[in-house]
This record gives sequence, C-alpha cells and structure tokens, in this order.
Amino acid sequence: MNRADQQYLTIIKDILEYGYYDQNRTGISTYKLPHKMMQFDLSKEFPILTSKFVGFKTAVKELLWIYRDQSNSVIKLQEENVHIWDEWMKEDGTIGTSYGWVVKKYNQVDKLIESLKNNPQDRRMIMNLWQIPHLDGGSLYPCAFMTMWDVTDGKLNCMLVQRSGDMPLGVPFNMTQYAVLVHLIAQVTNLKPGLFTHVINNAHIYENQVEGMKIQLSRGEAPEPPTLWMNPEIKDFYDFTIDDIKLLNYKHLGKIKMEVAI
Repeated sequence: MNRADQQYLTIIKDILEYGYYDQNRTGISTYKLPHKMMQFDLSKEFPILTSKFVGFKTAVKELLWIYRDQSNSVIKLQEENVHIWDEWMKEDGTIGTSYGWVVKKYNQVDKLIESLKNNPQDRRMIMNLWQIPHLDGGSLYPCAFMTMWDVTDGKLNCMLVQRSGDMPLGVPFNMTQYAVLVHLIAQVTNLKPGLFTHVINNAHIYENQVEGMKIQLSRGEAPEPPTLWMNPEIKDFYDFTIDDIKLLNYKHLGKIKMEVAI
C-alpha cells in the first residue's frame, strides 16, 4: 500500500476508535487525538493519498498563492477556479492579515532561501505564520503555521507543524502541498529533497465526516503513489507556475464527498 495511505489511515483508525469527543468553535463536534505525526522520505516517495482522490492542482495553486504570490486575495484564487477560501472572504475580497500576507510582511521565503544557500547549517531556519500582532486581523488563525528547515548531507529536510488538522479534508491537502514546497525550495537551492515530517497538534474528524472516513477505510488496497515532475529549468522560486509542477501516473480509488466545518 501507498505509505502515505498507511500512515494517514492508521491515524484515522486511532481517532475513530480512541478519539476524544467534544465541542469546538465550529459548533460541529469532533473526535480528536493530540500529537499525531507522519514522516516521508521525499527522495523515495511523493506523499499523496490514493485511497481517495486529492485535488493536487488545487492544493498546489493554494501553496503558490501563499508562498510565491504571498497574497491574501481570495479573488485572485477564484480567478484560478480555486474556491477553498470563499467562506472566509472578507468584504474587501481578502482573508486579511493571514497566510500569504504574513509571509510577505516578514520576507520569509527570501530569508529562508538566502540561509539555505549561504548558511545551510543555520539552526534558525523557520517560516512562521503565527505572528501574534496580526492574528486577529486575519479571517482564520493559520492551521499549518510553521515550517522548520534543516540541511543534512546535501538533503533538505522540513518539519511542518500544524496546530489544527481536519483529517478528512485539510490534512490530505497539507501533506501534499508542503511536500511540493520542499521540492521547490530544494530545486532552487541546489539541494536534494530529504525528510518531510508532518506534526499535527489536534488531529480531528468532524462528526458529519465519520461515514466518509469509514468508506475510505473500507476500500481495497490503495494504488502505488505517483511521481512528482517539476520543470528542471526553473532556478528562481518565483518563476514556478502550476504548469511546472505535475503528477505523473496518479491512480486513486475515487472521490469521497464530505463537508467542511466553518
């Protein structure tokens, strides 16, 4: 089975069997477990679920919106037929002082790339979207909020820390898009992709998603993972477009419709 599915579905089983049931800010109860983790060697595999369909292009478009465009404009996403932020759009068409706005405010991508190129053994290479003065100005506190970076033996390693993980809908996107980010940053810094570790502080399944997760668990063996292709000619991070990042031979067991909690 696809290693991404193995690790992901193990967490899903644990939550459904042992999860703590309680209320939260959305009004839809969850089953949750703290401190769940997945880890992938990106030199050997690309982590995307195949036990269900994951919208790879949509996930990558959101990633580029945050880190390449460093934008908070929901309208810009809508122009690319991405509607995952529609429910959080403010009257001005943005999500306020969150995500890409914070990346740009503190010039986080350029600082990371500079350190990776010039001081790769720096132990302070962090991109942090959890900037306290700006949290309340955003539509939503960032969920996948911090990446910590390391270079070991020419390989770029990344740990993603996520405060809150909607396991059925959000986490499949996050695990895939941040794996892509590691590949992108590695290419423009002349490094090889290494470990990608995904830590989720609050891993939860909403009550109205349980049946969908049971369907996913009941499916047969997930197909082997696809291969990530990136345009090898791109040397500047800001030159990547969605057409430069593709999945080859993505086979999956089909879509599962579930609701998002606002």
